[in-house]
Amino acid sequence: MRRTPRGLLAAGSAVALALLASHAAAEIKEEHGVRVSVDGKLLPKKLPRHGTAPVSVSVSGHIGFERSSAPPQLETLTIAINRHGHLFSRGLPHCRMGRINPSTTQEALAACRSALVGEGHFSADVRLPEQSPFPSEGKVLAFNGKLDGRPAILAHIYGTEPVPTSYVLPFFIKGSSGTFGTVLETSLPSVTGEWGYVTGISMTLDRSFSYRGRRRSFLSAGCPAPAGFDIASFPLIRTSFGFEGGVNVTSTVNRVCRAGG
Repeated sequence: MRRTPRGLLAAGSAVALALLASHAAAEIKEEHGVRVSVDGKLLPKKLPRHGTAPVSVSVSGHIGFERSSAPPQLETLTIAINRHGHLFSRGLPHCRMGRINPSTTQEALAACRSALVGEGHFSADVRLPEQSPFPSEGKVLAFNGKLDGRPAILAHIYGTEPVPTSYVLPFFIKGSSGTFGTVLETSLPSVTGEWGYVTGISMTLDRSFSYRGRRRSFLSAGCPAPAGFDIASFPLIRTSFGFEGGVNVTSTVNRVCRAGG
């Protein structure tokens, strides 16, 4: 990640070890009985001091509720990525929502494998009448796409409990000024209620491809720390989970990178 006004720290070994340790844990926030734990990763951690290199970015959020109250439904999710990470999709095929909704994971891959940019998991706490809650999980496939003429990442979700269910979360992509330059926004459809209450979602974006004879990456970044510095501390992602009733839980995950080259 490139230099931000606050975030470059000296490279002494003691400081480096402290940074790596302090930035390894998930960020936990709680609002009105809703607890969200957010984690994020950037790989590789060593990046060029000048220019950019291919990277993969992972983000995961786990949701917990007070047992004494009925949990609210997750309605919106926003993921903002540090402005010095670059998203490049020119030359990648687009997946159309109609080709993957509805479909199983295997059917979605068969229809849009060339547009695949990542994958992950989805979990929910299923609560059926007169039964104890039980966990359910679904596979997430992320495809490069467009919806209503807008660039988007189409997150295809498929699960088998309590019944086979598939739907697509379109994460619309937009630019932003300030610390976070790329923002992914989605609204969860009411069909998610069939899986009960969302308890977790994770996604890793990682895709290399060729465009005009050059090798490109869906995501790229650099770590150009100035002379005398080889570690940069930066806010990797900021997430915002919006629940019914107006409850919103926002969290920022900070990480470090090493500059090389």
